[in-house]
Amino acid sequence: MKNMTLSNVAAACGGTYIGPEESKNIEIKGAVIDSRQVEKGFLFIPIKGEKVDGHKFIPNVFEQGAAAVLSEMELENPAGPYILVESTPIALKAIAEFYREQLDIKFVGIAGSVGKTSTKEMVATVLEQKYNVLKTAGNFNNEVGLPLTILRIRDEHEVAVVEMGISDFGEMHRLAKIAKPDICVMTNIGMAHLENLKSRDGILKAKSEMFDYLKEDGIIVLNGNDDKLSTVGAIPVWNDVEKTVTPIRYMVADEEGNFPSDTFEKVDNYDETVMVRGINVENRGLEGMAVTLQFPEEERQALVPIPGIHNVYNACAGACVGRKLGLTNDEIIAGIESAKTIDGRTNLIKANDMIIIDDCYNANPVSMKAAIDVLTMGNGRKIAVLGDMGELGENEHQLHAEVGMYVAEKGIDVLFCAGALSADMANAAQEMNMIKMAEGTAAYMQIYYFTDKEALMNALLPFVKAGDTVLVKASHFMGYPEIVNALGLSKEKYKQIVNGQKVIERMFGKK
Repeated sequence: MKNMTLSNVAAACGGTYIGPEESKNIEIKGAVIDSRQVEKGFLFIPIKGEKVDGHKFIPNVFEQGAAAVLSEMELENPAGPYILVESTPIALKAIAEFYREQLDIKFVGIAGSVGKTSTKEMVATVLEQKYNVLKTAGNFNNEVGLPLTILRIRDEHEVAVVEMGISDFGEMHRLAKIAKPDICVMTNIGMAHLENLKSRDGILKAKSEMFDYLKEDGIIVLNGNDDKLSTVGAIPVWNDVEKTVTPIRYMVADEEGNFPSDTFEKVDNYDETVMVRGINVENRGLEGMAVTLQFPEEERQALVPIPGIHNVYNACAGACVGRKLGLTNDEIIAGIESAKTIDGRTNLIKANDMIIIDDCYNANPVSMKAAIDVLTMGNGRKIAVLGDMGELGENEHQLHAEVGMYVAEKGIDVLFCAGALSADMANAAQEMNMIKMAEGTAAYMQIYYFTDKEALMNALLPFVKAGDTVLVKASHFMGYPEIVNALGLSKEKYKQIVNGQKVIERMFGKK
């Protein structure tokens, strides 16, 4: 890792180097917080968690060949050099910031309320047609995950695509200070994290902190369909208020071929800044979305191989970034058409003669509705298995009810839901379905509500059958990947697991 000697690492994080003088010039080969990932020549950064203090693994990592460790306490007779710091999490960020300064590669930062991970995947897939790309693993997008992503960059990498997620004011500022992106992509301003950010205007303000550390020759890419992002005009460069950056935009036409109305509060040169437009969008069901991409010089056809209109937006974002980093239109189309789903993000699983839409990594009202739209494309019975959404603030009951109404409006056949807040979802779905039945515009929808996930699973698994399309989605704390895994098992195998668990509970008690 370029210039990452133990001496430089200690200086970067304000720590005190303790060890042999001749070891100061050792250059670390990697840095991790998980002792199981330590390799020869790595720096181990122990973090104090709620249940486990990483400091207890320091002897083990030296045995694994660690070059050095950080520590918040003085160590007695350590087997190797260490750097004494006040806070290892703060030191982690400082080390990553220093390493970022040593790197001569382009950084693409992805932010927004919804779709950060899927947009990150699309942008990276497009750029991989020309460059060696490192991208955020999963959604390692916070003040621990982002530094760890940066510390994974090696000499062979040419572009880094990093996801940047926040839940409060000030967080994006700290993330941007570490990443210093060359290109900022913002997907939308939705309703996630209203608990702390209070309103969509608050969300826009918090996420716009990203621009404060944009490189002087940096680029800003915005979703032109978003009413809040439409108000973003020229951005002053952080260290030179005399210089500004004018955002470029991507846009997607609706079913009638229209773009957002002039009722948006748009900056003066809004339409002139649009680089890529998506028109003639055709829903190919679970096979994906066909779209015509309008570039400044030509139109090109593309098949986005992942269902959902939001993936057309992702493709347009990827096209904007690709053009700015020198890709040809041929390379951009090839990248879009090679995109793949990832676990928990509109991931289509074929199991037991069913289609399972695994979209259960996280949830908010906007992404819930997008996932329900995808479910409507399925064959057979369309079953929505939904759960609570977190961090929605004082309007959480209303927002859950709105999702329930949306399920009924879209004609979903069956709703299973669990969790305290999902009671509002079930009740609203029932009321809307009764209204639509009275109007003669809908059939009877089966609705099943449970207080917890386990009760839901006990009812769901015998209920599903061959030919069903099943959407599974909730916020991460609900643990819905367990439902996806259970649906993928044969019923016989699942019974064996459940019966085995019951035996364990009888013998040792339930934990």
